[in-house]
Amino acid sequence: MEETIITSTQNAKVKHVVALQQKSALRRKEGLFVVEGRRELMHCLEAGYEVAELFVLVDRAPLDSLASLSSLSLTVTPQVYEKMAYRGSTEGVIAVVREKHLSLDDLQLSKAPLVMVLERVEKPGNLGAVLRSADAAKADAVIVCDPLTDLYNPNLIRSSIGAIFSVPCVACSSEECIAFLKARGIQILTAQLQDSSLYYDTDMQRGTAIVMGTESTGLTDQWRQAADAHIRIPMLGQLDSLNVSVSAAILLFEAVRQRQSK
Repeated sequence: MEETIITSTQNAKVKHVVALQQKSALRRKEGLFVVEGRRELMHCLEAGYEVAELFVLVDRAPLDSLASLSSLSLTVTPQVYEKMAYRGSTEGVIAVVREKHLSLDDLQLSKAPLVMVLERVEKPGNLGAVLRSADAAKADAVIVCDPLTDLYNPNLIRSSIGAIFSVPCVACSSEECIAFLKARGIQILTAQLQDSSLYYDTDMQRGTAIVMGTESTGLTDQWRQAADAHIRIPMLGQLDSLNVSVSAAILLFEAVRQRQSK
């Protein structure tokens, strides 16, 4: 009978979790990723993800809401848990979860959708923070074009605090995204300093996609040319840029403000 209490950091299951945390290639190959923390795991389950294995710290009893996973549950010692955990305090719960890949056609958009588009995002912490803002603004989706990080990076999951599961998130090419938005009559607003209008002077009450690039290089010409309008946040200091997650929050909540004032 397989052991139900894991005491060794050399256990094969422990090594597998550590590898999944560290290697995006392994996550893609096996279609698995790791979720730490009860709140994050509950968001994951509510979004219909399937848990393959659950690891619970020896002195922590699983919540009643996780009782359905008892057959998958293994208990681990503090030393083993510390070896597997990607971050510090995660409430004694780590799960290996099967990936779900949404396509653009899977998105269920509202009548006047609000979509956040990020081109070539490379910092998982930034993407996670944008997802939190998108959740708070009740955006229909976040679309990541030509991504430089995978959507199940542990830093992304951590920084999103589970919003990666509560907000539909799709990875695709810029070409696919532009065609998708135009086919549905969703206006494309690109955030850029050049040849742009102030964001609060731009109508966001209709179906809108807010498009942002990286902090270092901004958007490619492909998006600038596809845009229906260019918008900017006024910069009154000496610097000419904000963190992409901060900018995304400002623009998303301008759309919320306009729509609530209708």
